Amino acid sequence: SQRRLGGRARRFDGCVAMFRKFSKQESVSSFAQVKTSVQRGIRANICAQYPILEEGGTIDLLIPKKENVVIAKCEGKIEIVCVNNVPLFYKTRDTPYFPTLKILHKYPQMMPKLRVDTGAIKFVLSGANIMCPGLTSPGATIHDEVDKETPVAIYAENKEHALAIGYTSMSTEEIRTVNQGVGVETIHCLNDGLWKNNHLE
Repeated sequence: SQRRLGGRARRFDGCVAMFRKFSKQESVSSFAQVKTSVQRGIRANICAQYPILEEGGTIDLLIPKKENVVIAKCEGKIEIVCVNNVPLFYKTRDTPYFPTLKILHKYPQMMPKLRVDTGAIKFVLSGANIMCPGLTSPGATIHDEVDKETPVAIYAENKEHALAIGYTSMSTEEIRTVNQGVGVETIHCLNDGLWKNNHLE
């Protein structure tokens, strides 16, 4: 299984490292309440990425128009979108928004799904990136076809809930045909610091 997982690509190196040891005291440099116009922009960007949230009115539950939205600014130019002190989405300067795993578990249809085999689980939970064979081997499943640089939910063989959130390094078609190298960069996983911090007060 070790050959199926690899080192992290640099783009998310700081993100993964920070989330592993994430805490409000150590990781958040400042909190900023955003203006209504900025909040509208955040909502619009999230809905553009995850249309199912808008279709069902879910975005109004997650980020109500009259609620204050606060951005927690963290090391590595990472920004976390919070409502009522609850972290909901995060991004870096040059990436799309990603949901927290707790949001994904509530709304599992919001993201494309990829599934690793059982041998990969402990490596993904340690924050390792997912090599292509970890997604093409027996027990693994590419549930949805996606392009390169797409946020994806990572599931494990015989497990119901996602164990990680990642960003594809190549399209699923390339993952199958190339079948070597990093297929998905792991960003946030079960039991990392972001998972354990339900409130940033």
